[in-house]
Amino acid sequence: MTRLQNKVAIVTGGAQGQGAAIVRSFVAEGAKVVIADVAVEPGEALAAELGADAIFVKHDVSSEDSWTALVEAATAAFGAPNVLVNNAGILRFGAITETSVELYEQVFRVNQLGTFLGMKAVIPSMKQAGGGSIVNASSIEGLGGMGHLVAYSATKFAIRGMTKVAAMELGSFGIRVNSVHPGMIDTGMTREHGGDLAMEFGASKVALKRVGLPSDVAPLYVYLASDESAYTTGAEIAVDGGATATHSFGG
Repeated sequence: MTRLQNKVAIVTGGAQGQGAAIVRSFVAEGAKVVIADVAVEPGEALAAELGADAIFVKHDVSSEDSWTALVEAATAAFGAPNVLVNNAGILRFGAITETSVELYEQVFRVNQLGTFLGMKAVIPSMKQAGGGSIVNASSIEGLGGMGHLVAYSATKFAIRGMTKVAAMELGSFGIRVNSVHPGMIDTGMTREHGGDLAMEFGASKVALKRVGLPSDVAPLYVYLASDESAYTTGAEIAVDGGATATHSFGG
């Protein structure tokens, strides 16, 4: 499979869950991939599994210095990155009155600041290369609100907006920027907040009557990273089983 041949990709949060599915799909399609994550053990294991086409780099998305080092490591290993997937994110629940400033800032620093810094870090090399693709992970909570997710939803709406700004700024340089908006996906992060009961409830609320799997979402990232999406930028694409097809009384 060669849909991503000659692509050098950075995938943040790439060691586990949705990120790992994206990494595997990218390598399967011919890309060289840098797995960037704070989770060292699973990240190194995934890189070892995938062989010469992937490396692991420990990375803090909220640190500008860490981003500089990550791009340098990617360039040294495979050449300048021409694909960035800003996948790293954290999920925290809490009513507005129960959400501390510290928790809000924690979610902001990983989800929103991390996405901003990632785009900023790769733009110079992508401009020099004559183009590239940036894919930002938002959420259906970046399309509509959900109770008890004030910090998470705020960051996902922000990612949606930053994506459109970046698409307008960077289009003349051949750099495309799009956002992906998954619904409930069966990963460790979502299971941490409710387990099987949360999965069953989520499945009951969508048209397809099941929660998504990482393998349902990864192909969209392949498409957006590939030259097949050469005329797609500033788009927001939901992969949600129909969650956003109706209003809150649906399901």
